[in-house]
Amino acid sequence: MRLTIKWLLWFIGIGVYVMFLGGVFYYNLFKWTFDEKLKQDVIETVKVYAPTMRNGLLNNASAISFEEYDIMMSLAKDERITSMLYLSRQGKVRWHKEARFIGMPWDDFKVQVPPPTDAINQAYLSKMPKVRQVKGEPFYEIAIPFSVRGEIIGIIDLLVSRAGAEVLIGSAMRKYVFGAVGVLFLLGLPLYFFFHHYVISPMDVLRDSVEGVSLKNFELRFPARKDELGDLAGAISRLMVKMKAEIEGISNRDRTYKEAEQRWWRSLLNIIVPPTNYVIVVDENNSILYANFELASGMDSKNIHLLDVVDSQQQTLLRLVGQAFETPDQPVEGETVFKNQSFNVKVLHVGQTAETNRTLILFYPKQQGVNM
Repeated sequence: MRLTIKWLLWFIGIGVYVMFLGGVFYYNLFKWTFDEKLKQDVIETVKVYAPTMRNGLLNNASAISFEEYDIMMSLAKDERITSMLYLSRQGKVRWHKEARFIGMPWDDFKVQVPPPTDAINQAYLSKMPKVRQVKGEPFYEIAIPFSVRGEIIGIIDLLVSRAGAEVLIGSAMRKYVFGAVGVLFLLGLPLYFFFHHYVISPMDVLRDSVEGVSLKNFELRFPARKDELGDLAGAISRLMVKMKAEIEGISNRDRTYKEAEQRWWRSLLNIIVPPTNYVIVVDENNSILYANFELASGMDSKNIHLLDVVDSQQQTLLRLVGQAFETPDQPVEGETVFKNQSFNVKVLHVGQTAETNRTLILFYPKQQGVNM
């Protein structure tokens, strides 16, 4: 996988992970904020009407006044409030949307309509507004007591829907997601161009520079840089210098060994081979190591193949060389034509490894015996 794709996947993965964590945080923050706002707005709305409701409770505990009735109708029009229960100091239902419950004692009412939470009891005991989440439902039960000189004279209980808050939370979360994606894009775009300009492009140049290196030219053509890529290019350059030195050392050692072997064959064969005979020594690649006669002009003395000296049409000689390969350390004899003369020929193949394989080809006039 390309480095740019890996970087892009990592960036998107980390961005999504951060967005998810931020989403969890902001969702809870929005939920808390809008829920608290909903609770406080409802409580503050009731507090505005509290003096009128308190006067009505003090003036007539058994029946609701017109002012209180108007307040109940006004609260009933609030889309956030789904139901209301208004209790007097005697614990009787002072107002309910169903007239059949008006005047019913609290104990009888809660038998027919069980309260969703204990908000009313908690508000009565603490003499403070209490808010309870309805279990498994998107509602809050808010019980607000009315007291005079520390004595509870009435309680209003409201069932408030969270639907409006959920809409606000959903809208806020959608804005958050769009904003986060926009920030991720705006942040990722310059980072990508920075990464491509300062990392990917120099790496492509370094790759092309390495591909341009050959055994004849060990020079790495890469602009100097004072960063990690520059350090890498320097390490590659130093490696190439070492490789060049080792290759030159091996080449010099092979050349020295070959020259020494040529001198050895020249000294040995000059002693045991008469001047009227021709001899050729070839290495494992059938390149000529030594010949006791002058080779044709124009040939590179350092890289002359046997077929450059022996005509490929001389099938007899080539067959004898092939037989010598198949029977190492045993001479193979035959007749051939060499330098436009008929000769007897002996071929001997020696050597235990590919690097030390040598083939000796001896041409001698007919009616002359030569031991090999």
